[in-house]
Amino acid sequence: MKYRQFPGTDVKVSEVGFGLWTVSTGWWGNYTDDEAVALMQKAADLGITLFDAADTYGNGRSEELIAKAFGGRREEIVIATKVGYDFVNYGDERRGQREIPQNFAPEAIRRATDAALARLGTEHIDILQLHNIRMEQTLDDTLWETLEALRSEGKVGVFGVALGPAIGWLAEGVQAIRRRNPGVLQHIYNLLEPHPGAAIQQAARDCGADTQFLIRVPHSSGMLEGHYTEDTVFPANDHRNHRPRTWLINGVRKVEQLRFLECGRERTLGQAALLWLLRDERVASVLPNIYNEEQLAEFAAASGKPELTDEETRRVAELVEANFGQEVEPGKFKGTMELPEESAAMA
Repeated sequence: MKYRQFPGTDVKVSEVGFGLWTVSTGWWGNYTDDEAVALMQKAADLGITLFDAADTYGNGRSEELIAKAFGGRREEIVIATKVGYDFVNYGDERRGQREIPQNFAPEAIRRATDAALARLGTEHIDILQLHNIRMEQTLDDTLWETLEALRSEGKVGVFGVALGPAIGWLAEGVQAIRRRNPGVLQHIYNLLEPHPGAAIQQAARDCGADTQFLIRVPHSSGMLEGHYTEDTVFPANDHRNHRPRTWLINGVRKVEQLRFLECGRERTLGQAALLWLLRDERVASVLPNIYNEEQLAEFAAASGKPELTDEETRRVAELVEANFGQEVEPGKFKGTMELPEESAAMA
């Protein structure tokens, strides 16, 4: 495992992290606490130090799982979590993956952070993210002053935003980077879904921001693991059922054109997909969806596999540019996909 440090801080994370939404929400199967803890501890044994939770995952469960797994090993791990959803008042109203109301009022963020600290059994959150912000939150000075205060009080290290829940949020991400220079930004980005992730990361380069990125859904909901066929059927409660049928059919056809990334090399396609993201030094860590030990071992080993060559990277870029020879489907993005005038002028 290799590690990357957030500039100007003592926060260093494993290049491959562990996102707890798979084991704490029921969207990727149901795990008992013992099963989840065992998988998390195995991840730590393999060199993974970053564990990314959210207070709304399982209504606090993901944070409680971290405390159970690493109660006596706090200094060995880096804890990331998210706040912003009002699950205390609305958690019982959640239906599937539909969003519940958010509350980004400064006093609400402070209460949520204190509650997260209590569930985690720690006095310090290494990485705190505002969970799925909207444009309003990028403009709210008092909100960002609250985050600065939490850092000054020693409760939070690096802070920033997570974008989502679906693919999109271009303007929200760019606006946050340009206005707030957040220490971290988490978003969806992968070989098959490069937009708007690439544009958001380019915005950080263009304006010289210090922002480092955490990448979720790096395998396009498992597609880039290379195991699906056009006949693959997902369980009724599986997260991937929200994807249209064309996503599966076109995705399988695209993946077959990427097999050269594993051919003759000591790496799997799933590992290559992670390495493609890690070639950007601004990516602090990738967060693949982990749901069994075999897959965990594969992804944890990616950090030490051969990096993509310049020729491989060039071939990938050509395929992406040509949409793998497939008909371009209209993008199904969420959020604001046009840059605000002031940001567009600076781009």
